[in-house]
Amino acid sequence: MVAGATSQASAALRTYPIAPGVSVNVRSGPGTHFSIVRTLVAGASVPIYCQCPGETVSGTYGTTNLWDNIANGQFVSDAYVHTGSDGYVAPQCS
Repeated sequence: MVAGATSQASAALRTYPIAPGVSVNVRSGPGTHFSIVRTLVAGASVPIYCQCPGETVSGTYGTTNLWDNIANGQFVSDAYVHTGSDGYVAPQCS
């Protein structure tokens, strides 16, 4: 890669692994009361476009109210995504 060639677009393509051995429901909003859009299989990786507060969930990586937007209208609890942080790693969803 050419030095200085990194852009915001390529930064958005960074993916984060889902907790090992866990299938994760993808929801239409930031909480378990939202409908299930699809299910991610164990070992999947997801991009995080933005994050927002929502329902508190306990999972593999602790207890959090942070939800990750992985596609338009698709959210997963950050408790199941290995981001290496307990806080925001992407912009807050507007």
